[in-house]
Amino acid sequence: MADAATLTARPGLRLPTARLGAALGPGVSLLYLCLIVALPVAALVQRAATPHFWAAITSPQAKSALELTLLMAVLAAAVNLAFGVLVAWVLVRDRFPGRNTVNAVIDLPFALPTIVAGLVLLSLYGPNSPVDVNVAQTRAAVLLAMLFVTLPFVVRAVQPVLLGLDREIEDAATCLGASGWQTFRLVIWPAIRPAAVVGGGLAFARALGEFGSIVLISGNIPFHTQVASVFISGQVESGDTSGAAATSVVLLAVALVVVGALDFYVRRAAKRRG
Repeated sequence: MADAATLTARPGLRLPTARLGAALGPGVSLLYLCLIVALPVAALVQRAATPHFWAAITSPQAKSALELTLLMAVLAAAVNLAFGVLVAWVLVRDRFPGRNTVNAVIDLPFALPTIVAGLVLLSLYGPNSPVDVNVAQTRAAVLLAMLFVTLPFVVRAVQPVLLGLDREIEDAATCLGASGWQTFRLVIWPAIRPAAVVGGGLAFARALGEFGSIVLISGNIPFHTQVASVFISGQVESGDTSGAAATSVVLLAVALVVVGALDFYVRRAAKRRG
């Protein structure tokens, strides 16, 4: 009679365990996503679904906050798209003292609590600025805070693509008489464009909900520097949770559209390369 070790070693006897693991994996993953993401989002939508939803999101203060948020998020994404590619290029292609330190500092907005980032920005660019630059309580302060928290998205998206580029193709373009700009536009940019677009899109989505780094330096002035996240916080504090949920749903919808568009773009770009 075969012993237990022999039975365990038979491949056929492992199939039920393998099938069980294959079935449990997706189930556990979906359950976790439902608990952490789907159920809270559903609760938010349910809370916002009131007869006063449209009135809540079209009130003058809500409209002003949403418009300012969208405008500043677009500007922050555009600026960081350009400078993020530049920073990634410098980190990959150039060698200079302190390069590793700069590379580490790029991730600082990810690790630093955003309220601390706001305090840092206020200390540096507030009324007591050591560099004599005071942008507190202005829209420039809102843009500055969004730029700070969204810079890593483009840099970290583009950096690995640049590392994987074949330098021989660039050298061939140079040998054929292409200028530096032509080489970048015709050879390098098409290769890094999907990563740059994804990084810029994620930066935009991240900027939509930024709160901590903005609340201190912006001054939260209605119709001037009040962004949607700070407006929502004020609604919650005043007891208008339905109005806060309605405004939150608008931001959520915009973010979902952006993420969906990025996913479609990435899939389409992959098919073209294939």
